[in-house]
Amino acid sequence: MSNYPVIKLKKGKEISLKRRHHWVFSGAIASSTSELEAGCLVKVLSSRDEFLGIGHFAQGSIMVRVISFIDRAIDQEFWNDKLHSAIQLRKNLGLFDNPHTNVFRLVHGEGDGLPGLIVDFYNGTAVIQCHDTAMHVHRLAISEALQSNLGSSLSAVYDKSFETLPKSYESGGNEWLHGKPLTDLVQEYGASYKIDWEKGQKTGFFIDQRENRKLLGDYSQDKKVLNTFCYSGGFSVTSLLNGAKEVHSVDISEKAIALTEENIQLNPAISAPHDSIVADVVKYIREIGSDYDVIVLDPPAFAKNMKSRHNAVQAYKRLNLEALKKIKPGGILFTFSCSQVVDKTLFRNTLFSAAMESRRSVRILHQLSQPADHPVNIFHPETEYLKGLVLFVE
Repeated sequence: MSNYPVIKLKKGKEISLKRRHHWVFSGAIASSTSELEAGCLVKVLSSRDEFLGIGHFAQGSIMVRVISFIDRAIDQEFWNDKLHSAIQLRKNLGLFDNPHTNVFRLVHGEGDGLPGLIVDFYNGTAVIQCHDTAMHVHRLAISEALQSNLGSSLSAVYDKSFETLPKSYESGGNEWLHGKPLTDLVQEYGASYKIDWEKGQKTGFFIDQRENRKLLGDYSQDKKVLNTFCYSGGFSVTSLLNGAKEVHSVDISEKAIALTEENIQLNPAISAPHDSIVADVVKYIREIGSDYDVIVLDPPAFAKNMKSRHNAVQAYKRLNLEALKKIKPGGILFTFSCSQVVDKTLFRNTLFSAAMESRRSVRILHQLSQPADHPVNIFHPETEYLKGLVLFVE
């Protein structure tokens, strides 16, 4: 049994926790929280003193993020158990000891029952990214659990939480918690990439597009491909390795373009022409011709919260409209949104509006999501964030 401060809910507000949703909103709480410290562990009870869960407390709209629906101590054994469960799933997916792919997600927040925690695996190096201060307090225990569960498969653990924690938080940042990496190179379906954990976006690579990159390869043979918001060039490398006749990579970041070029060079099998362009993507697409057979639109999240959702939808529509206008007849458009507040129905309706305005015939070939190592918690639908469509444009 645990011994943590108690938060009691209002009558009827226990339903979501009984359905194993991980969040407790401020409006559901009946007891005083004025003496609780941000990041502390709390026990959540119903209005009738039923145990509901143990979670991290924080001031804000979401006041508690539940990490256990079982009444137990949150100690090293707890973290060992949770990491063991997450790792076993990835082993069942065939992601360990895979000669062609050694980069994947180990922990996907609420998808693995650990709100606020991301752990990505890069060929022996685990990169932790905590999205709230409460989870970051446990970083050493998480590192110890990774070491205990992975053994010799793990060479290093890096904490890359500085960018995701409040600026007022002063306990640690980007630092090595265990060992040193043996390499910064990874393989994804045989393609080689260099990973920059310390300065790169997210944890260093957009792992969630792995299966979608593979699918793009099936459409790349003898095609001229435009990869926009290219970052480190994952879609570009895949296209070139699968027979594209020419690829152009566009990003507004000079650092991203440099990393793309480096990853192209890491794959000596690439022989087709490739051009990297530093440019604003929307402006660039407005000025291109109509000779691209395949266009990839993989923008950053246009909406971080509900207040910005409307503007984000308009941005997605403008971007996709320009691509639909310019793509070659018979072309293939890979288009994505990683904005959590823009669900797949809203995203599809946005593409419908863009297609109508483009006055072109458009058919959906694939409806895409995140891969299995980014599992969607059936009790917590917010874990489904990546959505995409592959469109055939006449």
